[in-house]
Amino acid sequence: MHTLADFDLKDIAQFLNKFQLDMKLISNEAKIPGSFWGDSEAGLIKNTLYARYDTPIHSILHEAGHYICMTQERRMNLHTNAIGNTKGDFVEENATCYLQIILADELQEYDREKLFKDMDAWGYSFRLGSTQAWFENDSQDAQMFLLEHKLIDENKKYQFVLRE
Repeated sequence: MHTLADFDLKDIAQFLNKFQLDMKLISNEAKIPGSFWGDSEAGLIKNTLYARYDTPIHSILHEAGHYICMTQERRMNLHTNAIGNTKGDFVEENATCYLQIILADELQEYDREKLFKDMDAWGYSFRLGSTQAWFENDSQDAQMFLLEHKLIDENKKYQFVLRE
């Protein structure tokens, strides 16, 4: 499992700044503020992503994906539960997963192949049995969400914008 410790902290912070997210590093002994899953999983409070060196990079990308996919109103009030009780929770969650896969290719020394393995090892479960199979064969609803909100283009490339 690839963790924040495997990356240059400055590079990850600059990457997250592209999405108007600030990153705050927490000591490895501390509980991560805003973490939905607890343990070493990344946390979100408003526009701050909290992580420790042992935080999986896929968790950082996933939380960044949530931030990108939610409305501005939800971003302003965000605390821990990124999906909340919004209409279309399932589709937005799928869009977040799809987006985190695309974002993996934007990091130096990481890519979607490594992310597929990390997501599967963490326990993401998809109907087709693996993250890669879902991404390649069963993610049409996620793609439509991202296209509808102009987060990806027709070539499935992230547009480095936030949902309006």
